[in-house]
Amino acid sequence: MKPLLLLILFAFATAATADNSANLPPQLHDIGIDQHLGTQLPLDARFQNENGESVALGSFFHDKPVVLALVYYECPMLCNRIMAGVASALRPLRLKAGKDFEVVAVSINPKETPAEAAAKRDLFSGEYSGKRGSPGWHFLVGSPDSIAAVAEAVGFHYRWDPETKMYIHASGIMIATPKGVLSRYFYGVEYSPTDLRLGLVDSAGGGIGSPVDKVLLFCYHYDPTTGKYGAVVMNILRAGGAVTVAVLGGVLLLLWRRERYGVPQGG
Repeated sequence: MKPLLLLILFAFATAATADNSANLPPQLHDIGIDQHLGTQLPLDARFQNENGESVALGSFFHDKPVVLALVYYECPMLCNRIMAGVASALRPLRLKAGKDFEVVAVSINPKETPAEAAAKRDLFSGEYSGKRGSPGWHFLVGSPDSIAAVAEAVGFHYRWDPETKMYIHASGIMIATPKGVLSRYFYGVEYSPTDLRLGLVDSAGGGIGSPVDKVLLFCYHYDPTTGKYGAVVMNILRAGGAVTVAVLGGVLLLLWRRERYGVPQGG
């Protein structure tokens, strides 16, 4: 019976948010993720990293946006799916972990150890780059107070379930700006590479990404209700109109130059 219950909770937790708890099983009431866009993370909260060193959350926020995940390392299914989804979505991007952004996982289980954090760092950084322990991936453990401070800031609601002996929580990740301000939420266990790329570029305030990314951000807008980027039709029309005007202007300029300087039509 317990494995079946785990599967049921997993299926519901992947879609759980704090505003639909009335439609969820009793075990998932008050479980979910509230969006706290624009909220400052508690950068002074202290944790231990995968090497057992004491670090402040703020030590990972400098000039790069941060992908933030609240998980726990002994989780039997959901958390591994979340982190595998992050690695899979980030892998094809031209943006690189450690150079253009950081990935920070915070364990919600205060009993977990740096050794467990190190094992997960090796696993998922290896899935991302093919090299265990590659730069830009950080897995933290901490005290109940530090964990609660981060969970409260991001609107992450979870609970220990004594029957299944696991933490019940929803699935999702966040992106924060280089100053530690929450800017994007993405739900589920599989994430669109395009959404993550645009979210990182958007959160960096133009500090990373290519000119193409900036054009895409003009044509695509983040929708907080879905946690995805969608096309903005009017902006696409404006962009298309601008291209048309530029092309027509170029043609007219060419014709004017030919007429003024007597350039033959054949070249």
